[in-house]
Amino acid sequence: MLKEKRKLGALKRKEKNSNLFLLLILYLNLLIKMNFKQVIVIRADLKMSCGKKSAQCAHASLEAYEKALNKEPDWVDTWKSIGQEKVVLKVNSEKELLEVFEAVKKRFQGMPALITDAGHTQIAAGTKTCFAVGPVPETEIDKITGRLKLV
Repeated sequence: MLKEKRKLGALKRKEKNSNLFLLLILYLNLLIKMNFKQVIVIRADLKMSCGKKSAQCAHASLEAYEKALNKEPDWVDTWKSIGQEKVVLKVNSEKELLEVFEAVKKRFQGMPALITDAGHTQIAAGTKTCFAVGPVPETEIDKITGRLKLV
């Protein structure tokens, strides 16, 4: 009797492990089918050189990546394996930047990175220049930023 109980227990554990493995496969398949990208949104109304704009975008990109790595490491791993897509979009004012930022922050809590300039070079200290988020699912972020134009 004890031998049969052990066999039954082993079969139940094997079945449970098989179910977990199947769920893992389904989850990974879903991740592979999803496309991820990082979105950077910069203000077009500021008078910044190309180098300054690039530096601001780089600050935003790196900070958003670090936040995503802590919050959604599976998204980051998938994004890295499919080419690390990034897009840079523009808005025409600080007001518009903050409106889009708040919408993104609401959907991807704790992930977007808003960049405020230190004021050492071309623009005043405290100026909000850009933000980035991601990598995040492309279908989700496009619902918020899809209307914005590329830089």
